[in-house]
Amino acid sequence: MTVQSWAQWHAEHERHLADPHGFLAVTSLNFLTTNPRRFPDAPGEWSTGPEGVVVDLADGEALTVDGAAVTGRHAFGVIGERSGVNARAGDAVIEVARRGGFDIVRPRHPDNPLRLAFRGVPAYEPDQDWVLTGRFVPFDVPRDVTVGAAVEGLEHVYESPGRVEFEVNGAPLALTVFNGRTPGSFFALFTDETSGVTTYPANRSLAIDPPAADGTVTLDFTRATNLPCAYTDFATCPLPPAENRLPVAVEAGEKIPYERLTAATRR
Repeated sequence: MTVQSWAQWHAEHERHLADPHGFLAVTSLNFLTTNPRRFPDAPGEWSTGPEGVVVDLADGEALTVDGAAVTGRHAFGVIGERSGVNARAGDAVIEVARRGGFDIVRPRHPDNPLRLAFRGVPAYEPDQDWVLTGRFVPFDVPRDVTVGAAVEGLEHVYESPGRVEFEVNGAPLALTVFNGRTPGSFFALFTDETSGVTTYPANRSLAIDPPAADGTVTLDFTRATNLPCAYTDFATCPLPPAENRLPVAVEAGEKIPYERLTAATRR
């Protein structure tokens, strides 16, 4: 790790957060039922049932789904867990997704004040001491791990292929990991002794590249990131499993967002 490479990574991460239709653009989180409901920030009446999510669009209302204009009644079909469809409504994106066993509608408007006021993410200065070497220890059989969520009453289930063992100042530690976005990679959800002090209380996430042939992995805590729930209450982020509450202060990676610090000073 170099300071320059970290700065480039951090700047790219901030650009991703500021995307016109990213999580900072979300204006509401709506859990669907069989009872059709209308939301002020999305066209149509929305419901869910055996055929999946359905929207009934009134005269003059329209969506664009997969590049095609949609009017009247449209069925999105059954959506898989942690999957979703983005429909367009003018400048907005209407996210239709399934999280924790529930179908949701989550509109994203580029002019959302949270996004417009975004001024970056505070973080610890990069420190090579927090780039650690660990060892991936696979389970005999991958395990389904149930974790809580930022939304009360919601749960997520992730497949865990194993754990990563490492040391901090001679103390043996371990993190249960989940399968990452790319084949062979992992990610870990964790809290530590900085959580609720200088870092977001609920969770942080650490991406881990695939292990070497001998199981060696790199844990670059300087790139530990906040999840969307650190910025908005309209996120359904998973919480770490209990064993991933590290009994050390990981003074690396992203800190409590400015938006949460500002909100805290207003209370």
